[in-house]
Amino acid sequence: MNQPTPAIVAQDAVKRLPRLALLLFCLAYVLPGFLGRVPWKRDDITSFGYMAELARGGVDWWHPTLGGMPPEVDALLPYWLGAWSIQLAPGWFAPDLAARLPFIFLLVLAMVATWYGTYYLARNPLAQPVAFAFGGEARPADYARAIADGGVLAFIACLGLAQLAHETTPALTQLCFTALLFYATAALPYRPWAPGLSAAVGLFGLALSGAPSMALALGLGSATLYLLTPSSDNTSTQQKRLRATGLAALSIGSAIMATILNLWRWRIDLPQANLVEWQSMGRLFLWFTWPAWPLAIWTLWRWRRQLFSARFTGLHLWLPVWFVTVASVATLTTSAADRSLLLALPALAALAAFALPTLGRSVGALIDWFTLIFFTGCALVIWVVWVSMQTGFPAQPAANVARLAPGFTHSFSIATFLIASCATLTWAWLVKWRVGRHQAAIWKSLVLPAGGAALCWLLLMTLWLPLLDFARSYAPLVRQATQAMPAKPGCVATSGLSRSQVAAIEFHGRLELQPLTANSPCMWLIADTESADPNSNFARRKNWELRRTIGHPAERKESLGLFERQPQLPEQPETAETSR
Repeated sequence: MNQPTPAIVAQDAVKRLPRLALLLFCLAYVLPGFLGRVPWKRDDITSFGYMAELARGGVDWWHPTLGGMPPEVDALLPYWLGAWSIQLAPGWFAPDLAARLPFIFLLVLAMVATWYGTYYLARNPLAQPVAFAFGGEARPADYARAIADGGVLAFIACLGLAQLAHETTPALTQLCFTALLFYATAALPYRPWAPGLSAAVGLFGLALSGAPSMALALGLGSATLYLLTPSSDNTSTQQKRLRATGLAALSIGSAIMATILNLWRWRIDLPQANLVEWQSMGRLFLWFTWPAWPLAIWTLWRWRRQLFSARFTGLHLWLPVWFVTVASVATLTTSAADRSLLLALPALAALAAFALPTLGRSVGALIDWFTLIFFTGCALVIWVVWVSMQTGFPAQPAANVARLAPGFTHSFSIATFLIASCATLTWAWLVKWRVGRHQAAIWKSLVLPAGGAALCWLLLMTLWLPLLDFARSYAPLVRQATQAMPAKPGCVATSGLSRSQVAAIEFHGRLELQPLTANSPCMWLIADTESADPNSNFARRKNWELRRTIGHPAERKESLGLFERQPQLPEQPETAETSR
């Protein structure tokens, strides 16, 4: 016998979140960070470098390289999307902005897939609220829609989503395709074709984005979980087996494609058995997934009877648990921990949404007050620092900026000021709306967390954007190099540079770079100072003279040497004195 659901929800509590308000809210979160900035270091500018190389047509599309170096992540599709967008964009369109356009769509698609995945999980009869004796309980579709609204709000509220979801890297494509696979499995009991297409796109997209092992694990696990669920009125046992077999076949097919394209790379990096590393990993889990993880734990506790019933019945619980588990294991066993944990956010948001119908009034009030204090404080800090940079009062924030980013010159923009002011006023209105006693919608507890995360991200991408561009891009470093060279230096040799440095010098400096060789015709050389010490045999033998040491103003550990080729001196004949 199935255990009763812990959700007790009346029809009045599933009031629909206005679609226009939800759409504008999502756009206010998506667009800042994609528009108006330069590529940031290091993964953002590196990925853009590979896209630009492909768009120029100088490298093999199946084996992209940058400065002769293959990408660290064996992905193809992210670089293809950016390169195609650069090629299709008009000539007056900035190439870095053109490369971001498909990634804007990918982030929006990830939100849509998260909403629909949560919606179909909530449509599960075992996830529906308790039926009242005299009626009045929430209708199934309205209840599922309210849970889905809460799911997308929880997704936006996760602190770790902000930066990584606004970069043109394989991490964002992996996030989108993971969300598509999550939706496909959740909707598979209700319809075959749209979920089947979504599963194919998700699985093959994951493999082409550098995560074939994730595609195989998530796909086979999802097929197994779907096969274990009881047959419903929508599908027969034979149809369920056929769909599960198709999902498993797609998973294996994505693995075969990855094998043919040589996309398998095992990057197992187990955490060291020391307290410091485990504490760092724990802090990552705590802040990256906040505030979804406390609500997800609450969901598992309140729905534990269905989760651990003798007969497997909880696809609406076990499916997101499986996705979160796979992403968490990848986080613990790979070096790119934050980018692996990013893939857990759609499923974690769905788990958090199922906590909403079980929250008491006191718990909801605690969430609201904590969120109000935290995000209002963050927004206040952003405004105070901006005012200090503009006016010099208070003096200490501006002094801190000058110390951490020497050489940065602040400026005033009326457009960004008006946008930030409107966002702050909207936050004040949202707080006023939330404290109103007449609000009964179950998604109301996630309005302030999502709104606060969107507010702070928008303020950072408007008021602090010039400062962030200065500190987080290679533009100041490249500017020093180009100022020390002639206007048209010709080709520039490179030695010991990282992928991100090569991409930044090509983009910001508009320079033609070539790896240093014995017969290099270039008259200028940019090299890592450790590999090209001016006192070393390398510099003397190649007749390179150090002209300038260039470094990033906000990151003093990163410095490069700018060398100029000197005329080759004729070799002196050996005399009898020197021979002795």
